[in-house]
Amino acid sequence: MDNERVPHLHDHGQCVAGSSGGGKSHLSSAIGLSLLEKGWKVFFARTTDLVQRLQVARRELALESAINRLDRFDLVILDDFAYVSKDQAETSVLFELVSARYEHRSLCITANQPFGEWDKVFPDRAMTVAAVDRLVHHSTIFELNVESYRRRTALQRKQQGPGRPASRATPKNVGVPPIQEDQHGIDLTE
Repeated sequence: MDNERVPHLHDHGQCVAGSSGGGKSHLSSAIGLSLLEKGWKVFFARTTDLVQRLQVARRELALESAINRLDRFDLVILDDFAYVSKDQAETSVLFELVSARYEHRSLCITANQPFGEWDKVFPDRAMTVAAVDRLVHHSTIFELNVESYRRRTALQRKQQGPGRPASRATPKNVGVPPIQEDQHGIDLTE
């Protein structure tokens, strides 16, 4: 990432959407790592894990303080955003986090569901519309329409046959043709 793009990422959010196994977590991690290398403070968490911590804070009457502690991070990356269940307690703390960071701090989310299906995440239509509105306003949206990397790797493994992949590279398992030598050890391959 060039330095000219960094202020843009700070002022805005990122939404990385696509099917499972398409590289959303990898891309958001790379964005986070790039910003870390530039001196930014970045927090990465699975959305469900952070939501559970925020629910504990709410029960202890410390939700506002917990959300404020996240303000020390220039960017918060929430992985697998759409995996949060449609539970009022979970989605309300998530909505409060989204609202607190809106136009204040950067937020990057990954999701495997298009925005039109987020009514499965939030319990009511109004909260869904409000959350999507805050997340996409000023955001860069990356839509990854690619085949699942994990599926492709599994199919390749299946085609290779039974057994585990080689633990180290050998001429045989990387497709290097054998060296043809004469009786004096001179390489006869062209």
